[in-house]
Amino acid sequence: MKKRGPWTTLSERLAYETPWISVSHHEVIDPGGKQGVYGVIHFKNIAVGVIPLDKELNTWIVGQYRYPLEAYSWEMPEGGGKRDVPAVESAKRELREEAGIEAQQWTEILQMDLSNSASDEQAVIFVAQGLAFHDPEPDHDEELEQRKLPFEDLYQMVLRGEVRDSLTVAAVLRVKLMLLEGKLG
Repeated sequence: MKKRGPWTTLSERLAYETPWISVSHHEVIDPGGKQGVYGVIHFKNIAVGVIPLDKELNTWIVGQYRYPLEAYSWEMPEGGGKRDVPAVESAKRELREEAGIEAQQWTEILQMDLSNSASDEQAVIFVAQGLAFHDPEPDHDEELEQRKLPFEDLYQMVLRGEVRDSLTVAAVLRVKLMLLEGKLG
């Protein structure tokens, strides 16, 4: 038996594993004293995302079909990074791969726990400024479309529910607040 806060883990076994995730099956006693089952998804990487901003407050988003949702999604450049690599290095790689953008200035704006009732996935979000442009270099399994638009247009897309990706929604709202507070320029 092992205590996890008010929970007691009676047993744990690996149920499924891929190069990106593992799912473990836990027999538990919940905080109310009842015996039950808890499935935990462990992400082997962290999630990283980037809002690139130029001097005129334009940004770039990428669109792609998301298999689990069976839907097309517009998002900031984002992806995964190894846990033993600084998150900013993974964010730089993702921005270059997906949007063909390199940046001189990087500001961490947000850390998030994603779907924390079922997984341990964590995210780190950045704003990138001082931009230089190159050809995108997407991974072999990515078919991406890229769009440049004023940041305010992206903010309005979020408010209208046209952008639903959780990392992008949180990042856009945080950047909007930072702009209103004069913390980004």
